[in-house]
Amino acid sequence: MNVLIIEDEVPAAEKLERYLSRYDSNINVLKKLTSVQDSVAWLKQNQEQVDLIFMDIQLTDGKSFDIFKEVTLSKPIIFITAYDDYAIDAFKVNSIAYLLKPITFDDLSQSMQKLTSLRENLGNAPQNTGELNMVLQNLSKKNYKTRFMVKLGEHIKSVTTNDVELFYAEGRTVYLYTVNNRKFIIDYKLEELEELLDPVQFFRANRSFILNINAIEDVVVYSSSRLKVTPRLDLNKEIIVSREKVSAFKDWFNGL
Repeated sequence: MNVLIIEDEVPAAEKLERYLSRYDSNINVLKKLTSVQDSVAWLKQNQEQVDLIFMDIQLTDGKSFDIFKEVTLSKPIIFITAYDDYAIDAFKVNSIAYLLKPITFDDLSQSMQKLTSLRENLGNAPQNTGELNMVLQNLSKKNYKTRFMVKLGEHIKSVTTNDVELFYAEGRTVYLYTVNNRKFIIDYKLEELEELLDPVQFFRANRSFILNINAIEDVVVYSSSRLKVTPRLDLNKEIIVSREKVSAFKDWFNGL
């Protein structure tokens, strides 16, 4: 098996290579790369030689997700990172595992066994590569919540996520706002909603708001490099994207 390691921490890359050799002495590490730029250049020329990619998320010149903007990767990927914030993004691509540093030999072994199991189920013939990638992508898909039950007086009704403009938390109470500017109290915390909602459609802008991409009227640069979002519904509240979320918001707003 030919493996590519994309990792900007030399000790971590060397440790991973030792683990791979310990797991299977026939594994061949083709290359160890440390940056987005070098990875893009190398993969454009050599991707067909690779059977598996180990990929750190934070690299010397950006996040490894930037690689996917330049290269269409068709190989299974095992992400290794010190952060758990990017799990959802990782599983949008051909990821079969998401390992948190410091990884152990057992972590690596379980990930490799998962890959072996997938390949055994599909067969190892070259013509099954596309089928393997399809299975990997299907495994990474998550069933997100599509509707919420809300109370209207003595009645209950169902609101689809497409009809949700935003979610707003005020103290311990969380409100769901609909396209017709109605609001309902729901029995969820914003932290729970983050896990239940499709991240392509919804984004948590700050401690109080989760926004629907289709509900945004305008975005302007605010003080201290923050962003101010104006929803299309008539909401007498200011929505400011937290400074630490600005970069992620731009990626989300841009469809990345």
